[in-house]
Amino acid sequence: MAESAAVPPGWNPRFHDDLIGLDPADPEVRAFAAHLDRMERTGPTFTVEACLDQVADFAESSARTGGLRYWISVLFVVLIVLGLLVTAWDIATHTIAFLSR
Repeated sequence: MAESAAVPPGWNPRFHDDLIGLDPADPEVRAFAAHLDRMERTGPTFTVEACLDQVADFAESSARTGGLRYWISVLFVVLIVLGLLVTAWDIATHTIAFLSR
């Protein structure tokens, strides 16, 4: 435990065994520890907060990618938004038709 005092802030001690021999101050090692944290994160996925966290993870990971993967994630988001707009339009037209009777 005396070693924990030399650990820089923001270092996740949960992955100490996975990162033996690596410099905790190295940005690439910190990014890898954050990746491990995302991969091993568990918890309820049926809450609104968990869904928003997953959307935030998707947005962060798609922002880090480049090239074809970036454009596929952009297409994915555009298709989701388009589906929501079509659904909202359909609900609005059915509601107006129902109320005009």
